[in-house]
Amino acid sequence: MTGIWYGLAAYSLWGLFPLYWRLFPNVPALQVLGHRIVWSFVVLGAIIASRRTARLPPVTTRIVGLYAVAATLIGANWFLYVFAVNAGLVVETSLGYFITPLVNVLMGVLVFRERLRALQWVAVLLALAGVLRLTIAYGSLPWIALGLAVSFGSYGLVKKKASLPSLEGLTLETAVLVLPAAAYLILLHGNGTGAFLVGDPRSDALLVAGGVVTVGPLLLFASAVRRVPLSAIGILQYISPTIQFLLGVYVFREPFSRTQLSGFALVWLGLVVFGLDGLLARKATSGMAVLDERAT
Repeated sequence: MTGIWYGLAAYSLWGLFPLYWRLFPNVPALQVLGHRIVWSFVVLGAIIASRRTARLPPVTTRIVGLYAVAATLIGANWFLYVFAVNAGLVVETSLGYFITPLVNVLMGVLVFRERLRALQWVAVLLALAGVLRLTIAYGSLPWIALGLAVSFGSYGLVKKKASLPSLEGLTLETAVLVLPAAAYLILLHGNGTGAFLVGDPRSDALLVAGGVVTVGPLLLFASAVRRVPLSAIGILQYISPTIQFLLGVYVFREPFSRTQLSGFALVWLGLVVFGLDGLLARKATSGMAVLDERAT
């Protein structure tokens, strides 16, 4: 039960992220991203240093390259998210994380040549229909949502090949990004366009705290994954975009038309079908295991 609470906490905090990143209306998204990387690295480094008995596995050039790709993808995801939140596109960010599981399925087909079951195809086609409907509503592709889904889905694919423990892996990812991020922030401070240490202590404190805000849910998530089945994580993952959607519509009062609602409804229906397929597949697997046990 502890693992479920960790998972609930992680996804709830991720869902509430728009409230935090909206606290920097006058700070460009790229600067926010730079601070997020630098202070996350400081927090992670402190945690690693505190674990004196921890022994790091050997890090090869291949591992560094793999985590460099992962770092690039998660950095792009973080930038898009902060940019979208401050641009008043919280509803669209929620769409991105609603369709991420279905994008992962589609990537499995395209990258790993996986074969989908009939209901999985129905779920993917419903999501595509929803995106098409939203394209009509917006007058263009919902590129923020698609960018978030593709970047995070690709990040997940790369992490499947990762060999380091979650904490050490995340530290290596931020280590790959921290030097260019720090150099960028120093350059901005030098030419007078930086938002840090320019007379607003509240903003400075919030930017620094962004490291804890970023790392905290990740550590809670890692603790949850170790304690609960992945099927439970699959259900919990919809908490975050649901909270984001509710914030966008009811707190930030973003425009949400009936056409947009119909597009979201198709995506939500696709997720229901996707969940139903997973449930049926697990029942079939359990039934086969019972039959095999009886046969022996």
